[in-house]
Amino acid sequence: MRKLLIAAAALSLAVPAAAALKAGQRAPDFTAPGAMAGKPFTVNLKAALKKGPVVLYFFPAAFTEGCNAEAHAFAEALPDFQKAGASVIGMTAGNIDKLEAFSAEKCAGKFAVAAASPEIVKNYDVALTRPDGTATKITSRTSYVIAPDGKVLFVHSDMSPAGHIRLSLEAVQKYRAAHKH
Repeated sequence: MRKLLIAAAALSLAVPAAAALKAGQRAPDFTAPGAMAGKPFTVNLKAALKKGPVVLYFFPAAFTEGCNAEAHAFAEALPDFQKAGASVIGMTAGNIDKLEAFSAEKCAGKFAVAAASPEIVKNYDVALTRPDGTATKITSRTSYVIAPDGKVLFVHSDMSPAGHIRLSLEAVQKYRAAHKH
């Protein structure tokens, strides 16, 4: 319990770095181990983009209050994302040993979560830093909406989970409206 309180205190003091990727930039491709519905699953961005836009959201750590709420909210909104042609992928560098359980419980088995390698964290500039600028071993709460051509459409970086789902969905719906055939 004490470790959990220390981790929570560290999270409250940590701040996300400004997201390095901006709208219009190419999202770096990756393949990462993860889980879906409690089973091991390999996540590949390029493959996911073949099906449509991807909401790639980074979160600090599985089974923490804000991350649980965010995963649950993405799971609840998944039909709306699917209706707009998008898929959702969650990603974290924190406690990746818990992703199978997290994918089944908090994601309701509805979307994949993956382990962000140090390279992915660097490429997406989602390392959570302390106020003094030193890096932590966990990722910031940052959501990217990525078009099928691999270009970033939208970025939202805020440690509060509120807004990530709504703003990402709005970006996907705007993209879909502009690309109806």
